[in-house]
Amino acid sequence: MARHPETHNNRRHTHLRAALSRARERRRGVGTAPGPTLGERFSDLVAAIVGSWRFIPIQSGLLLTWLLVNVALGGGAWDPYPFILLNLMLSFQAAYTAPIIMMSQNRQADIDRLRSIADYQVNIRAEAEISLLHEKIDLLREQQVAELISLLKTSLARIESLENRLLPRPPPP
Repeated sequence: MARHPETHNNRRHTHLRAALSRARERRRGVGTAPGPTLGERFSDLVAAIVGSWRFIPIQSGLLLTWLLVNVALGGGAWDPYPFILLNLMLSFQAAYTAPIIMMSQNRQADIDRLRSIADYQVNIRAEAEISLLHEKIDLLREQQVAELISLLKTSLARIESLENRLLPRPPPP
């Protein structure tokens, strides 16, 4: 009956070690990720520029300049009052900028997903290692308790033998 927990612990140790070795093999097989393509770098650059506070005043300054110059030139302006050309250019900018920014965000979401998967795997491995350490400590504790019980039994036997030698036995009735 005392053998059963040890057998169970050995099976559990084997299972955890196998899981850890499988995780190591997966890590080795993954290798390094390929670098971003030209399109990915371009979409990241556009997202970084358009998604910055620096872009807002520059864009606002250009729009204000466009409006003021066209209003100042009056009827001879290249884009008179309803500013149809300006609207066309802004629509064109929005039509191309939005999908490019979405491509960059999708790529970043993929990177974040892969990182979260890697973090999860690290957490699983850490949990397995901690479980192994707990089992080792429990095994050491069991061995210490068994050793203490053995020492106590030996000590009690010695005390009884000393008592038998030193104390007279009562006569049998």
